[in-house]
Amino acid sequence: MATLTHRALSYRRHPTLDPWFPIRQWINQLEVSSDRIAHLICRLIPCTCPFERTFTLFGQSIHIPPLCKLNPLYNELVFLRFRALSYLSDICGEDITPYIC
Repeated sequence: MATLTHRALSYRRHPTLDPWFPIRQWINQLEVSSDRIAHLICRLIPCTCPFERTFTLFGQSIHIPPLCKLNPLYNELVFLRFRALSYLSDICGEDITPYIC
């Protein structure tokens, strides 16, 4: 159901106005059909933004917010990871707790 909603939202963009449309469409059409591919996707796409940090410098805390939302393909990659996790748990019957943060 989440995939259908996501696909409906991503196709609302007009292809001539969105330069990322072909890549979005390609990622949305990828099907996870192998446990090896699903494991690879889950290892490559992190579950949280790796760029969010809090530094303490001279007693002052500096917080760098998560920058993943600036990635134009962020939603497509998150849903691809979700489809891979769903494939591993539903079809393969594997434990996906190592991939959940």
